Amino acid sequence: MTDKNVKPEIVFAPGCFDNFDGTQEELDELIASIHQMVDSGEIFEKARPIDLDNPSDEDMDIIEHLMGIDADTTERKLQ
Repeated sequence: MTDKNVKPEIVFAPGCFDNFDGTQEELDELIASIHQMVDSGEIFEKARPIDLDNPSDEDMDIIEHLMGIDADTTERKLQ
């Protein structure tokens, strides 16, 4: 059972925005938007499970995109 009074902690993994194609201002707005959606609960209201045993075409697109990002970041070089 989840305690709805506990605020979730948002942790962005190192490199999670490496493929972000936008300005620093746009990235800051995206991060602020994510925090706002968590604070309001909107992120949980709009969330939906992905059936890994029988994924929809949209789910497959998301899975393939995430798998590609993971593969691309294995060779990333930090400055």
